[in-house]
Amino acid sequence: MRVWITMALAVLPVSATAQTQLPNRQGGNAQGDVAITIYSNDVALIQDTRQLTLPAGVSRQDFPDVSSNIRPATVRLSAAGTEIVEQNYDYDLLSPTALMEKAVGQNVTLIRTNPATGVETREVAKVLASNDGVVLQIGNRIEVLREDGLPVRVVFDSLPPNLRARPTLSVTLDTRAAGPRPVTLSYLASGFSWSADYVALFDEAKSVIDVQGWVTLQNNSGTSFPDADTLLVAGNPGANGNRNTGYAPGRNPGTETAARARLGDYYLYPIKNRTTLAANQQKQVSFLNVSSVPARKAYEFRNAWLNAPSDPQSAATVLEFSSSKEGGLGDALPAGTVRVYIRDAKGQPQFIGENSIGHTPMGSSLALKTGEAFDVKVKPVVESRTRQGSSRWRSAMRYSFTNARPEAVTVDLVQAGLDSGYDDTRIIDESQPSERRSSNEAVWHVSVPANGEATLTATFETRY
Repeated sequence: MRVWITMALAVLPVSATAQTQLPNRQGGNAQGDVAITIYSNDVALIQDTRQLTLPAGVSRQDFPDVSSNIRPATVRLSAAGTEIVEQNYDYDLLSPTALMEKAVGQNVTLIRTNPATGVETREVAKVLASNDGVVLQIGNRIEVLREDGLPVRVVFDSLPPNLRARPTLSVTLDTRAAGPRPVTLSYLASGFSWSADYVALFDEAKSVIDVQGWVTLQNNSGTSFPDADTLLVAGNPGANGNRNTGYAPGRNPGTETAARARLGDYYLYPIKNRTTLAANQQKQVSFLNVSSVPARKAYEFRNAWLNAPSDPQSAATVLEFSSSKEGGLGDALPAGTVRVYIRDAKGQPQFIGENSIGHTPMGSSLALKTGEAFDVKVKPVVESRTRQGSSRWRSAMRYSFTNARPEAVTVDLVQAGLDSGYDDTRIIDESQPSERRSSNEAVWHVSVPANGEATLTATFETRY
């Protein structure tokens, strides 16, 4: 529970350290020229260059307004003729609760106001405890500071030396020669992230898409960074794990080099103009805008080995396009979510589905699943399964297709699960030629007439 109604603070002057003048930025921000590199795994590199006048010899310099999520072990300070002797990160921030906790064992002044007369009374109280409530000793009595609706102010004589109004890094420096110089403070901090989002408008009649890409920046570090030079890195240094994507199977990664700066194996996406990353803020910036990129709608059905559902299943609706320089989006695409819209009969864009993509090189062939088709169905049936000798099986499959659309469609049927490590599965009979994408998958491109049906049969010989 809260233990006071309002609190006023009388602060005595605090003795200054040997630090020098810091830039006076808007809102009293002490940061200098800030550059932030944001990765997509909750980490950022912050480089803050401040113009300081350092005395010769050993001095302590305070750097207010560092990120409250700073990783102190990653701090690096660069200044001509200067070495770091010691550094301390003061993260115990000034707040009413912290102030009261630090006052345990000390005297404070209580000012109570009579709501009827407006008369103020003052009492000196010793703070005995500040846990779930504030316990005070006033003269010979013990009192709990209550939330009873009466106006009460607590006045402190001074500010505890280890409480900071802002996150502050204190550094002890040894400087060979006095004088002004730029001092660059670099450190890693958590609480930063960015992600990519894509909006694709598909014109089915013209078989083209317009794509706009946005990066969404989030600053949950607890500190604002005004007018920062911001750089985004498409990659997770030191991160493990795979990201699920919405690719249809069998699509090919690209082999083209995008015209972007790189950091090791990662592509860089700089924000064109300096931007303010306010604390607890989300912001979106455009990074891709292309029009009339060739695209086509397709249908795919992926069937697990010996899968034979009792009811027909919807084929997946797939949007196919390229990230190539010629005839494509012309860029490497950072991982993100693609939301697809299509124009209705009135020409209004309507949302039809979304899915995610992983980091995609330029020149890739993409097939993005956007949903399930209402009018295009597939029903796999296991017609027979017989043993051939001691270790071989022969399985006959029939796939029935129906199309309730007024135009013909082509369904890419993918039969998966053909290989269990032996790499010797054979298709010994099929009603139309297949494409063997791998030892584990075969695909047939089945034409289904408008308002009609089609059938595909195939016989497999496997070890299981």
